[in-house]
Amino acid sequence: MASNILRPSGQINFGQNNINQISSGNQSKVSFADMLKQSISEVNNDQIQSDVLTQKLANGENVDLHQVMIAAQKANVTMQAALEIRNKVVEAYQETMRMQV
Repeated sequence: MASNILRPSGQINFGQNNINQISSGNQSKVSFADMLKQSISEVNNDQIQSDVLTQKLANGENVDLHQVMIAAQKANVTMQAALEIRNKVVEAYQETMRMQV
């Protein structure tokens, strides 16, 4: 994954590569929709990886318990971050709709 939402160092990186492209003066146009799709895809990939490792552990395959727990927590943190961002976007939209013109 090119730009994970949660790096192993613990830094949250929600679309950081796209932001770096824009701020570095690169003229490539990155739409908000594309950045959102990529971020949701990364959250989904983390969830799938966690499920696969959990299934392997449950089936008795040789999987490191630490890796399973790390994958589960990573999936949990990325999902919580995505939910918080969604909540903030909805809150901003509702605030905008309450404004009088």
